Amino acid sequence: FRPFCTPMTAIIDEIMKLVPDASKISDTSFEAANIILYTKDPHFFLNNQSMIRSIVDNIKKRVELRPDPAITMDIEKAEKKIREIIPKEAEIGNVLFDPQRSRVVIEVDKPGIAIGKEGEVLREVRKQCLWVPVVRRMPPLRSKIIENIRAVLYQHSDERRKFLDKVGHRIYDGWMRGKKEEWVRLTYLGGARQVGRSCLFLQTPETRLLLDCGVNVAASGQDAYPYLDAPEFKLEDLDAVILSHAHLDHSGVVPFLFRMGYRGPVYCTAPTRDITALLALDFISVAFKQAKSGIFDVNDVKEMVKHTICLDYGEVSDITPDMRITFYNAGHIIGSALTHLHVGNGLTNLCYSGDLKCIRTRLLDPAETRFPRLETLMIESTYGGKENVLKSRREAEESVIQVTKETIEAGGKVLIPVLGVGRAQELILIMNEAMNLGQIPHCPIYAQGMVWDVTAIHTAYPDFLGRDVRKAIFHQADNPFLSKNLRRVGSKKEQDEVIKQDSPCIIIATSGMLTGGPSVEYFRQLCDNPKNTLLFVSYVGEGTLGRRIQEGERKIILTDNERPEELNVKMRIHIESSLSGHAGRSELMRYVHSLIPRPKKIIVNHGEASRCLDLASSLHKQNRVETLAPKNLETIRIR
Repeated sequence: FRPFCTPMTAIIDEIMKLVPDASKISDTSFEAANIILYTKDPHFFLNNQSMIRSIVDNIKKRVELRPDPAITMDIEKAEKKIREIIPKEAEIGNVLFDPQRSRVVIEVDKPGIAIGKEGEVLREVRKQCLWVPVVRRMPPLRSKIIENIRAVLYQHSDERRKFLDKVGHRIYDGWMRGKKEEWVRLTYLGGARQVGRSCLFLQTPETRLLLDCGVNVAASGQDAYPYLDAPEFKLEDLDAVILSHAHLDHSGVVPFLFRMGYRGPVYCTAPTRDITALLALDFISVAFKQAKSGIFDVNDVKEMVKHTICLDYGEVSDITPDMRITFYNAGHIIGSALTHLHVGNGLTNLCYSGDLKCIRTRLLDPAETRFPRLETLMIESTYGGKENVLKSRREAEESVIQVTKETIEAGGKVLIPVLGVGRAQELILIMNEAMNLGQIPHCPIYAQGMVWDVTAIHTAYPDFLGRDVRKAIFHQADNPFLSKNLRRVGSKKEQDEVIKQDSPCIIIATSGMLTGGPSVEYFRQLCDNPKNTLLFVSYVGEGTLGRRIQEGERKIILTDNERPEELNVKMRIHIESSLSGHAGRSELMRYVHSLIPRPKKIIVNHGEASRCLDLASSLHKQNRVETLAPKNLETIRIR
């Protein structure tokens, strides 16, 4: 960090001193931690990129030169010209303009052709249209949620620019306040000795952050939500929310913050933003179907989207005057991130794991183990108990394939309740390959709930996926998510047809804990046939219908309909927790042992109480470091 006494205006002044002709700069603005210079001189815009690189090297901040909106080509003419310049072989799709920021997003099938050799095609777009072009790969599967999110962002371009500028002022103006006493405190508002409602409140003299803000879908009433009424938490003082990933137990209450008036930034990866919005909308839909009043509505989800700032893995960004963030791959679901925070002028460094997977899977690379510095680690313990020894990935996949093969050959249906994000897509890869190799008879793989939309989001962000599946998506002929075996179920009528058909099939549907969604209806209709199989591959929380079935309950009273219904469960039940997106006990132990550098303090969270305590004890013995397993509402002084 630069000294706290360096004011924002001094940074602008310093930049202007490095500009050969400062009179050419018509305006300056902030996009969060990034500094944007605008010019009304076309020649100056087109010929000073080397100057910008020099400025960046000098001040160690991201600086960008853009044309002033006043000189950009008319949008209608610009789109026509862009479609002329971009080669037809690139297969151009949507062209989306962000007029307040002089940017144009060009969606294409083949980005390499659209960019051109050494960027020559984009240089031509800049030259002829005076817009800053950004090329994005067009998703092979259409995703309405992605289209809606981009529409929200571009329809509110002016509001978005003002918001990002305000965030930048918060980051840089705070540097004027002078050096304070330095300390770091962490309070658990949820997710301590439990799975669900993850919410960590991090404080320094300068900053107030939330790390995740989720819901416990297995609980009801106040127990479902974080302790946002804790005396030390004041929404009006909150500087930022950081999302590790999109699962509801980490993201589900974020729109509620906007319902209550929060208008600060939400930092996450782009896939996390899109899936969080999708899950939030589904959360509203489920509450409506159950005749419950939701804690937020569609407008709150839109506000969340408008206030989200997306970062890539490895991208370093200031987020407050005394805090800098870097996301690293967590290996759990697409876009899941280890959150690394550098606090103060080298005061301390923390890493919040969120949920993580420490081995390579079909979908993702393993969680990152190397950091510039690391003093404190906050790590999950979903499968952290001594009894949570998971099979190898290969054994788990073979088990799933064998159970599916037996069910299909017997003429039954395999129902796999999933969270929709991560396990669903990995199962699609496993089942599709098994059919291609002849390990499972060919049959339809039906995807329902949000599974289809989330799968489309996976195809939109292949750079966040593992090497092999990323390569397959780039070569669309091999794209497993475009398999002929995969079919979408988009309505209740289509669902009824799947249930009534005599032929065997695989059904992948939300929710994974059988707490709502189409998986419950499938279970209701299929559970009395011993030919069918209920296959669990995700974590199932205490008290849920899924956990009750796993623990042996075979007479179920279902209360989702108008009158209670008794179900006799005769279908085969198979649990394959080793296919989980969470790290198992041995993975967690190896992960901590392999960290570079080794943390000096480890805080264990996100696990049932016995597992948190067990893992904390074992990590202490193995690594001879301080370990803690706090309770909700406990506060820990980090430094």
